[in-house]
Amino acid sequence: MGPLKGLLYVALALIALVVAVGLFLPTSAHVERSVSTAANPATVYGIVSGFKRFNEWSPWFDLDPKTRYSYAGPATGVGARMTWSSDQRAVGSGSQEIVAVEPDKKVRTRLNLGAQGTATSTLTIAPEGTGSRVTWAFDTSFEGNFPGRYVGLMFDRRIGRDYEKGLARLKSLAEAEPVTAPAAPQAGAPAPSPRPTPP
Repeated sequence: MGPLKGLLYVALALIALVVAVGLFLPTSAHVERSVSTAANPATVYGIVSGFKRFNEWSPWFDLDPKTRYSYAGPATGVGARMTWSSDQRAVGSGSQEIVAVEPDKKVRTRLNLGAQGTATSTLTIAPEGTGSRVTWAFDTSFEGNFPGRYVGLMFDRRIGRDYEKGLARLKSLAEAEPVTAPAAPQAGAPAPSPRPTPP
């Protein structure tokens, strides 16, 4: 067997090994980080319910301040959309759109990362004492994407570090904001029960 044929067999064996191992790797990735802030849930929600203030707390803005941004849809809530385009490989191009909200509680965003695929980002805001606890989660799937499954093993460290940086910025930003009143109850929501009149 010639040396070239031997190298070919080795390469095929390595490829087969990569595919075989990939079959047993996780088909999805979940990254989650949290931070406590003195700001109330309504104040935090007012910042994150749209994209016009995203770069004030984004952990990626500093990577390329020359990134080009455009906005579409409503300023806040479902349908708000932001696209970005950068010449820096670390930033790249893509878009994100808010697909679900719960006022003062949750904002869910669909991410389109171009060649890197799609993902979902969820910001959950929960009361904590007189302030709130903000949890930022990232979820994506690698069904049929063997290379992605290997990359996914590093997501918690890579994305988690960015999320920690972003949450720290969001905390500082929210705590410097004037206090926002909680959202009014939605139409059709049951009114709170009146307090009993003391005898």
